[in-house]
Amino acid sequence: MRLTVTDADTARSLGSGSVDVLGTPRVIALVEEAACRAIDNRLDDGSTSVGMRVRLDHLLPTPVGAEVVAEAVLEKIEGRRLTFTVSASDERGLVAAGKVTRVVVDLERFMNKCK
Repeated sequence: MRLTVTDADTARSLGSGSVDVLGTPRVIALVEEAACRAIDNRLDDGSTSVGMRVRLDHLLPTPVGAEVVAEAVLEKIEGRRLTFTVSASDERGLVAAGKVTRVVVDLERFMNKCK
């Protein structure tokens, strides 16, 4: 996944700080999106994956205007749990790294839990 950082992606805009650099919540969303893309078209019809756990170290600030590239590699499958190693980098190097765990669910059954 690629993202060019805008004002809407900053910690200040996201309410996670007072600086105008890529906010951690946006980095998390980006690596989660990469994890979803990594398994696109690989789940059974009627199934999807939902986020369960995110462990992420946000290591370097990224300014507005810079491009960030996020990657996710499926490392482990344990039943319905999928564990990804994720990273995000900009032109200077590694911005964030960690693990994302997603769970495969039946979409209809999952949505019925909201009722």
